[in-house]
Amino acid sequence: MAGAYDDRDGKIWMDGKLVEWRDANVHILSHALHYASSVFEGERAYNGKIFKSREHSERLLKSGELMDMPIPYTVDEIEEAKYAALKANGLTDAYVRVVAWRGAGEDMGVAAARNQVRMAVAVWEWGAYYGDAKMKGAKLDIAKWKRPSPETIPTAAKAAGLYMICTMSKHAAEAKGCSDALFMDYRGYVAEATGANVFFVKDGEVHTPIPDAILNGITRQTVIQMVRDKGITLHERHIMPEELESFEQCWLTGTAAEVTPVGQIGDYTFEVGAIARDIAESYEKLVRT
Repeated sequence: MAGAYDDRDGKIWMDGKLVEWRDANVHILSHALHYASSVFEGERAYNGKIFKSREHSERLLKSGELMDMPIPYTVDEIEEAKYAALKANGLTDAYVRVVAWRGAGEDMGVAAARNQVRMAVAVWEWGAYYGDAKMKGAKLDIAKWKRPSPETIPTAAKAAGLYMICTMSKHAAEAKGCSDALFMDYRGYVAEATGANVFFVKDGEVHTPIPDAILNGITRQTVIQMVRDKGITLHERHIMPEELESFEQCWLTGTAAEVTPVGQIGDYTFEVGAIARDIAESYEKLVRT
């Protein structure tokens, strides 16, 4: 499968049935297009099994609740939809995108309680998110924007609106020859990349930001447990930007990113060291178990 994402062969699960890929459309007055009333999940299937699938489905429903947008499907129904989409497209190794949104209806203003909440599942083949960065380490810019306070928006939701500054920051990073950008949060602490959590190594110990203003990624949680199982000391804490100079290794985690070592953030450089390589290799084995 290749080409523009709206012009491909295949099937997309949409509102309870499989439709032709090119026919999976929404009306221009869909509420989500105007007011960002949309939540989603990004997942990967390996050898026909979606990694941490139920956890993703549960988080989708939680995101909907946080956005005052109850999704009219159960976890089991979402699971069935995901695997139906994989089967219909003949894929076993794939990226899985589940999205729920407020559609067009009686309301066309900020409030939209009378508009139907819809859901779709699309799957496609997708290689390494950062290309060859797994070997040499990704290069990151430092974003000018900051992740917002939980008092301004439900930061625990995987909501479309939270990614607006991610798109802007990633565009700015790519224009500088970088593959991503690192955010600070509203307090000035190190936060996350545009679509991935971040980890650092210093003196054989791992450090990662507390997810009190960022998404507590499912891959992040998996890697934290992996680090602890290996007997490596892990610190979840607030990290100041000036500490970047003292860290020796760094990596990103996310469904798309998987575990990707980082070689540079702004003017700071990191080695693709033994711990980063070991975690990346262990994760690769885990998802295919």
